[in-house]
Amino acid sequence: MQARLAQPCLLCGARSRAGLLCPACAADLPRLPAERCPVCAMPTPGGAVCGACLKRAPAYDRTEAVFRYAFPADVLVQRLKYGGQTVLAGYLAGLMAPSARPDLIVAMPLHPHRLRERGYNQAALLAGHLARRLALPFAATACRRLRDTPPQVDLPVKARRRNLRGAFDCTMDLAGRHVALVDDVMTSGASLDELARVVKRAGAAEVSAWVVARTVRD
Repeated sequence: MQARLAQPCLLCGARSRAGLLCPACAADLPRLPAERCPVCAMPTPGGAVCGACLKRAPAYDRTEAVFRYAFPADVLVQRLKYGGQTVLAGYLAGLMAPSARPDLIVAMPLHPHRLRERGYNQAALLAGHLARRLALPFAATACRRLRDTPPQVDLPVKARRRNLRGAFDCTMDLAGRHVALVDDVMTSGASLDELARVVKRAGAAEVSAWVVARTVRD
């Protein structure tokens, strides 16, 4: 077997043969604890369903997430999303280990205007890698984004939900299917919640959310 060539780590620049990240930076990635809400992946005592999901259950049934959205995982996600470092899609997808096996994978759609600006949809890149690795169908055109919604980051949760109403459409018959929705980050979960509602209206019987990182509330 040919030895892997040394290359600079994408985070610290140290040269190693470990791949995109050196062993030290890979070890620093902030993994979520095993005990977390099975619905939204928020850390909870004993892995119980969190109060927010008990009060208002989202349309997705479970969430699979790997990291807290904190340094240095946030740097990798931002470089994939905004920095054009698409090689990170394969690396991050390789760290995702979903426990459920759905019938097909759907990526969080990007509005055509944003797609033209960015040149790619990072969620679709992640979904494609996952589909190939897990030998699952990737329904790349099943869902689309109808409205180029304003950024969610500065909006409170209720405003985020209003902002997303009618933002998605699904043209595929998903009757009885278990669908995995792939995105890079779950913050409030509002986008994945709305997309899950749309795919359930298209007939999906079960919806899993698969994300690289999850923002953890204080």
